[in-house]
Amino acid sequence: MARTRSPFTGPRMAVVLVGGFAVVIAVNLLMASIAVGSFHGTVVDNSYVASQNYNGWLRQAAASEALGWQAVPHRREDGRIVIETLHVPAAAQITATASRPLGVREETPLSFVAGAQGRWVSREAVAPGRWQLRMAIRAGDQAWAGEAEIR
Repeated sequence: MARTRSPFTGPRMAVVLVGGFAVVIAVNLLMASIAVGSFHGTVVDNSYVASQNYNGWLRQAAASEALGWQAVPHRREDGRIVIETLHVPAAAQITATASRPLGVREETPLSFVAGAQGRWVSREAVAPGRWQLRMAIRAGDQAWAGEAEIR
């Protein structure tokens, strides 16, 4: 039994065209709402002022590197952060700020207690997930700063 095809008419083409544009507009609206919802604002309020501090940041990074101190963080199962250090004086103080690199802005200040063999353990725990850790080590008049990612 032969089946006859109905012709592709103008009204059918209009439905295809409107449906296609409806899908594109719906996806664009969804992506725009996700982008606006996850935007935390500007990285710096005034880029000119930030550019004036840039050379100072480079000097601070060079001074940190010249100290030869090393710090490698990782998260324990209980959520506390452990920083393993090399060449850091025993009398040093370590602080850090853990912040979420994506999604809803969340920052957690951390303070550390010295452990055995150059290990420092945070007093505070951080939630599971991805974190950007900004560490600061101070021993007398010497200061070191560094960043690391924790997953």
